[in-house]
Amino acid sequence: MAVKTSNRFGEIKISDESIATVAAKVALDCYGVVSLINKNMSGNLNEMFKQNFSKGVKVITIDNRIQLDLFVVLKYGVSLSAVCESLKNSVKYHVENFTGMIVDAVNVNVLGIRV
Repeated sequence: MAVKTSNRFGEIKISDESIATVAAKVALDCYGVVSLINKNMSGNLNEMFKQNFSKGVKVITIDNRIQLDLFVVLKYGVSLSAVCESLKNSVKYHVENFTGMIVDAVNVNVLGIRV
């Protein structure tokens, strides 16, 4: 699916893959985030054969509103709640700025801790 908007110049469609790529880049730039990983095994097999810039991000778009699920590995010793809150705010801000749409939720799923 994709989110759609229109203005005086025409219609704009932004794919879920583009949104996921922006969210993944922003997430990896956040302090305390080591990596993003796919929750399912088939996604992990796919990333061995091709470069996937949006791994670890699931995008759900309903009526031009966006919900994001992030699957992350965090650095050992950081405050989980502080890193997750910072991650949510940063991803929400950048995706809204990129798309011009409303991000309803950013769900952070911590799947591991790495030293």
